[in-house]
Amino acid sequence: MSDWKFQRDEVRAFRFVRCGLDAQTGVAELVYAFDEGPELVETVSVPGAPFVLEGTRALAVENALRLLHLIAGVSYYKAAVPSEIRIESYAINADTAALLESIYVNGLGEFAYRNGLDLHGRIRFPVAEAGGTSSAAPSLGLRHHALVAIGGGKDSLVSIEALRSAGVDQTVTWIGNSQLIAACAARTELPTLNLGRALAPGLFELNRQGAWNGHIPVTAINSAILVLAALLQDADQVVFSNERSASYGSMIAGTGEVNHQWSKGWQFEHAFGEHVHKQVAADLHYYSLLRSLSELAVARQFARTDRYDAHFSSCNRNFHIMGERPVNRWCGVCPKCHFVFLALAPFMPKPRLVGIFGRNLLDDAGQAAGFDALLEFQDHKPFECVGEGQESRAAMATLAARPEWKEDALVARFQREIQPQLVAEELQLAPLLELEGEHRVPPALWERLRANFAA
Repeated sequence: MSDWKFQRDEVRAFRFVRCGLDAQTGVAELVYAFDEGPELVETVSVPGAPFVLEGTRALAVENALRLLHLIAGVSYYKAAVPSEIRIESYAINADTAALLESIYVNGLGEFAYRNGLDLHGRIRFPVAEAGGTSSAAPSLGLRHHALVAIGGGKDSLVSIEALRSAGVDQTVTWIGNSQLIAACAARTELPTLNLGRALAPGLFELNRQGAWNGHIPVTAINSAILVLAALLQDADQVVFSNERSASYGSMIAGTGEVNHQWSKGWQFEHAFGEHVHKQVAADLHYYSLLRSLSELAVARQFARTDRYDAHFSSCNRNFHIMGERPVNRWCGVCPKCHFVFLALAPFMPKPRLVGIFGRNLLDDAGQAAGFDALLEFQDHKPFECVGEGQESRAAMATLAARPEWKEDALVARFQREIQPQLVAEELQLAPLLELEGEHRVPPALWERLRANFAA
C-alpha cells in the first residue's frame, strides 16, 4: 500500500515474506516487510555460478537459504521490534524457533540495553502445527575443504596459518568490499572467495524515520552466509576464529551481563553448529578453530610470524558502514587498538610493535581511561571484541616487570596505582595461555593442531 507510513511504535508485525536463490547467477534474495509496508529486499551473492542443484544438495541449499533468511532478518526486525513475527512462504519447527529466539534475544542484548528495551519474552517465532521435528539432514559427500572467514585482524590470520601447517585445503573467504580485508586475503597467497551482501536500501530510510538502531549479531549472519556458500562451493567446513574470551560479556551494574560479541561466543557456536549438522547437512562442520585459546594465546601465536605486520588491522573504525575511516590502519584511540597493542606487547619486540601501530600507545597518559576500561578498573569492559579484564591485567603486570616497558606512562601508572590493589596470583600470564574449554574442531584436526597451539 503506497500510503503506508513507518511509525516505529505503531508497527504490529514483522514479516519474513520470501527468499529465493537464482542458481544461474548465484544471487539470493531475502525479502522482509513491516505490516503492509514496502518490501525490504536484501541480496547475497556467491561467485562461481551457475550452480547445479539437484536432489539432496538442492534440499540442503534450500534449508540453508531459509536459515540465512531467518537470521539476517535481525537487521530489519530491530527497526521496530514488534511483538508479532510472521513467516509467510515456509514453516519452521520448534528447534529452529528456539535457535532463532536465542539469537535474537542474546544477539540484540547490547542493542536492547542501549535503547532501554527488554526483549525477553517478546520475541516469539511461529512454529508450524504439523511441523514437529524434521527428518535428520543427509550427508552430501562434500569435499574436504574449508571456507575460512577472514576479517582482516590477527585472529583469522592465526587460523589460516594453523590450517596451512596442518595441510588443510582452504579458501580464504570474506563478505563485502573492504580493501583492507582483500589485501590481507591476497597476502595469504591462498585461493579467495569474496561474497557480496547488500542490505535493503529501505533500511537506511527507516533509520531516517526514527527506527530503533544499534548493534546486531553480525557473526551469526556471516556464519549463515558462509554455510550457504559452502554448500554451493562444495566445501565440508566453515571455519571462524573466535577465541574463548568472546563468551564473556561486560558486567553492567543493575543489568547483569551484556555480551557485545555474543554471536562470537561458545553458546552461539554450539547451537548453530549443531543445527546445521542436524537440519542442513550432516557432513558440513561449522567451528571456531581458536575456541580453546584465550586472546593472549592468540596474540602469542600471531607474534610468531611478521608476514602480516604491514597488512592486518583489528581497528573497528576501518569497518564502519558510515563515518570516517582512519588514514592509517590503526586509529590508536579505540578499544580494539588499545587491546591489540596490549595483548601483543608481551610477545613481540617493542620496536616491532611500535612499528605496526606507528606509535607507543602505552606511553600516552591521555589514553588512561581507555586502558582502565580494559583492566575493568573503575569501569566495565568496553562493548567491543576485546579480551577479558584478567587478560589485560596480566598483560600489563607482565610489562611492568620488563625494563623496556615499565617506564612508559600507563605501565608506570598501573604499577604505582592499580597493581597494589590486585591479587598477585591473578596476574600470572602462564595460566591464561593454556588450552581449555569446549570446542567443535574435528578431533583428528585438533590432534594435529594442539601441540602447535600449546607450545
